[in-house]
Amino acid sequence: MAATTRRTLADDIVRTLKAEIRAGVHPPGARLPTEAALCQRFAVSRATVRGAVKELDVLGLVRTQHGVGTFVRPRPAVRDGLERMGSISESISASGKTPGHEYARRTLREVLPDEAERMAVPPDTEVLELRRRITADGDVVAYSYDLIPRGLLPEKFDPEELDGSVFAYFEHRLGIHPTLGLAKVHAVESGHIAWGHDAAKHRLFVLLDQLHYDTAHQLLAYSRTYFIEGAYEFHLTRTST
Repeated sequence: MAATTRRTLADDIVRTLKAEIRAGVHPPGARLPTEAALCQRFAVSRATVRGAVKELDVLGLVRTQHGVGTFVRPRPAVRDGLERMGSISESISASGKTPGHEYARRTLREVLPDEAERMAVPPDTEVLELRRRITADGDVVAYSYDLIPRGLLPEKFDPEELDGSVFAYFEHRLGIHPTLGLAKVHAVESGHIAWGHDAAKHRLFVLLDQLHYDTAHQLLAYSRTYFIEGAYEFHLTRTST
C-alpha cells in the first residue's frame, strides 16, 4: 500500500489563501493580512504562517518586502511557451492585448568585441542596434536590445523604417523567416535596464539572451530581451523522452 502524505496546517492556509487570491478577495497589488492577523485567524503559530507565506511566494502568488508586508503579485500580462520560436508581438496578441513598440535607438555601428564573440562574426561587422520598450495595452512588459547584421538590410536602408515588430519587418519587408533561436536564460536585478517615466518600478527581469537564425542557419539577429518579472509568464513543457 502506498504511503499517504499527511496535510499540514500550513497546507490548509496555503489552500485557503490561494483560493481567496484566485477569487479576487486579495486582488493584485493588495497587501495580505499581517502575520499576527493570520495567526489569529487560523489559530496557528508564526512559524506555520511563515511557512505558508513562503509556499505562496514559491508558487509565484505573493512577494514579501521585509519590514513592509506581503503583497499579491500582479497577474502576468502575457503568457508564452519558452520552447516556442515566435514574435513577442504575436504572443501579446494571443493573450488578448494590443502590442506596441517604443524605440529609443536605431543606430548603425560596428559590433563590440563581446558582441562579435557571441554572434560569431568578424570584429568589423556593422550592425543595426535597436533599443525598444515592448508594451501590451500600453503597459511595458519588456525592454529589448537587438543587433541586426547590416548585410541583411537594403542598401538604402533608413533606420526609421523599423518602427514595430522586428519579426514582422523580417517577414513582410525582407522576406526572411526566423526559424531557430538559441537562447540563454538569466534572472537579472538591475536599475540600469529600464528607461522611460516608469523605469524606477522595473528592477527585476527574466533575460532571454538569444541568437536568431533562418532555415539556412544564417544569423538574423542577436537579442537581449529583459522581460519584466511578473508581467510576462513563460511556460516550458518538459518530458522524459
